[in-house]
Amino acid sequence: MTDTPMKDGPLFEVRAEAVIAAPPEAVYATVSDLPRCGEWSEECNGGEWISGAPGTVGAVFRGENFRSPDVVAWAPVVRGTWHTEAEVVAAEPGRRFGWAMRDSAGRAQESVWSYELAAGNEADSTVLVHSFWMGRATEGIRGITAEMTEAERTEFFSAWAAKLTAEMAATVQRVKGVVEKS
Repeated sequence: MTDTPMKDGPLFEVRAEAVIAAPPEAVYATVSDLPRCGEWSEECNGGEWISGAPGTVGAVFRGENFRSPDVVAWAPVVRGTWHTEAEVVAAEPGRRFGWAMRDSAGRAQESVWSYELAAGNEADSTVLVHSFWMGRATEGIRGITAEMTEAERTEFFSAWAAKLTAEMAATVQRVKGVVEKS
């Protein structure tokens, strides 16, 4: 399998947006607190900081995740509980928070999740954009698609992109609910 089995360029570029009735600093304080992500994420149940100062560039977070059997059920993806490590790659309070998924050797991969924040049009509001970008296939994606035909890989990437799109839209709405209740 090649690094980019479907096309030249990134494998995934997905984003979702919500306007939150709170200032960017308050929204940032929530989304950068990764141990709380189970309150809004479809797959990540939370986790813990395992190295570095929490929420700063270079800090590493160990996430506990769960995926049900019906998610792209035909594909050989991890089911049930599994763990990941992510390294913070952007930490600009009130503006941007992002992390890259690490491979089994602890290297950051071209699999970056981020939140970008900007002042909204209303007083004390924030436009929150949640993004996911994957350049070259990660260690996990290479394993999942290793035995697939080209047609199966195409189907997998289409189904996975739809899954990501739906889950990220739900995530920003959950973040909105958590922040606006605080």
